[in-house]
Amino acid sequence: MQRKAYVPGIAALLAALLAGCTGGGALGGEADDSKPGDTGSSTSAPEPGKYRTLPEACGQVDRGTLDSMLPGIEEMTDEEQQEKAYEGAPTVTYDTDRHVGCRWKVESSDATHHLLVDFERVVSYDNSVSDDTRATEVYSSKVQKADLPEPSGSTSAPEEAEPSDDAGSASSDGPGGGSGKGDDKGDDTGDGKGKGKGKGDDSGASGDPESTVTPLGLEPRVLDDLGDEAFLDDALTTSASATRHRTVTVVFRTSNVIVTIEYDEQPGRRTDVPDSKEMQDKAQELAGTLADKFSE
Repeated sequence: MQRKAYVPGIAALLAALLAGCTGGGALGGEADDSKPGDTGSSTSAPEPGKYRTLPEACGQVDRGTLDSMLPGIEEMTDEEQQEKAYEGAPTVTYDTDRHVGCRWKVESSDATHHLLVDFERVVSYDNSVSDDTRATEVYSSKVQKADLPEPSGSTSAPEEAEPSDDAGSASSDGPGGGSGKGDDKGDDTGDGKGKGKGKGDDSGASGDPESTVTPLGLEPRVLDDLGDEAFLDDALTTSASATRHRTVTVVFRTSNVIVTIEYDEQPGRRTDVPDSKEMQDKAQELAGTLADKFSE
């Protein structure tokens, strides 16, 4: 009797195992990294970013571009120093798969130029957020930090605000909505973002008007046809006690990689002002070249 009672139990167990193996259920089709009770997790997980590594930053700018952006490099008579200048200096990083950069600094008879190229590969550690989505968030934070002025066709300032001296300019409250920060950008008083930079400066600024004006169409702005999204920032120091210098920054995102270019010129004479268009053209040309390399 014991034997008869034991055999049916074994048979039932074998039948259950055979059903699991031949039925095409979770045991046979489940991915190795799927979670118990979540058979759809492997198909609903967000796609990883397009880029898994980063290029060596100092090797991404050719010598012709460096000659154009750092004119003092061709004036060097010491070949060893010139070669070192072409090589650039890698920025400090602790994970070259996530963040790399390179800096160049060259002095010429007329000015000192700085160039920075920075690559950041964004990785999302949230299983519900893709690398590209996280990269978009990081890029958006950079746009917000740049505090770009509103386009010229933006909404005008409230009626109670005093009209600006430049009647044709846009007056926007900006992200602060009626705060002094927004007024600074809208009334073109020459103090830019209130940080001593010449962004948004106009002829109404104190001092030499020609030294602080940003030519029409060259204001900090969003750029089209560069990566997935991009913007340009242009800042000119206006301190009367120091040499004025201009910094042009171009930032663009391509998939889960964010590229930043900072190009700075400091003239040797305090009265000289770096040319905004020339610097922007060079920075955008370099950005376009780097974007094309990521597309290859």
